[in-house]
Amino acid sequence: MHQAKEVNHMAQNHIDMGVRRFGRVNWLGLYTLALREVLRFFNVWTQTLLAPMVTAGLFLVIFTIAVGTRRGDVLGVPFLTFIAPGVLMMTIIQNAFANTSSSLVISKVQGNIVDTLMPPLSATELVLGYMAGAVVRGVCIAVLLWLGLQVTIGIGLAHPVLALAYAVLGAALLGGLGIVAGVYANKFDQMAAITNFIVTPLAFLSGSFYSITALPKVLHDITLFNPIFYLIDGLRYSVIGISDQPVALSLSVSVVSVVAVAGLAWVLFKTGYRLKS
Repeated sequence: MHQAKEVNHMAQNHIDMGVRRFGRVNWLGLYTLALREVLRFFNVWTQTLLAPMVTAGLFLVIFTIAVGTRRGDVLGVPFLTFIAPGVLMMTIIQNAFANTSSSLVISKVQGNIVDTLMPPLSATELVLGYMAGAVVRGVCIAVLLWLGLQVTIGIGLAHPVLALAYAVLGAALLGGLGIVAGVYANKFDQMAAITNFIVTPLAFLSGSFYSITALPKVLHDITLFNPIFYLIDGLRYSVIGISDQPVALSLSVSVVSVVAVAGLAWVLFKTGYRLKS
């Protein structure tokens, strides 16, 4: 009888040791990780917020000077008005990707990635924490850049709530992709290769500066497999009210893409791929 009680007591202790004292979600840990990621880019705001706005402005100035009014209207709107949402989304996604990927690669190179992996954070909480930083950075850039566009060329918002949704989805998608790239890359040159040969081509060849209706059929069909195209097309509809594809399709593809990339990032954190070895 005494031995049975001792066995039950040991089993109960084993169960208690396996139960997270923070509950189903470690809200404090998740908040701390997200806050760390936000403060990372706010501490160098001239590099992470001001510089992207300058770059986006240069894109618009260069296209205005090089093309000007000779380009004519695109889908019934002036060329500069047409490309502005594309430049806006391209800026959002590039900086969201940089936020998560640089955080992970720097931690791995400096050898302090263990400071993130050791706390009692689940794979889901790690994904959400890193993506939260990317989303905040992306939305901040979106708001600042849109204010600049409104002042300079008078672009408003045809559908404000939908525009915010696409900004969040774009930042979340590339933030998740940045996690995947950051986990895979062990050196800065590997990350540079991923950025230059994958992220940048996907961003530039996604209808940012043109309507895909002008493309040859082969390139048109290939573009339809690029999830970033749907982000740009959806944001363009949200800002100026025109698009190449139905907004419901763009929104659906964007949501599914975010879930898929976040799922892949979750698997990498769960298995510890290239993190715990």
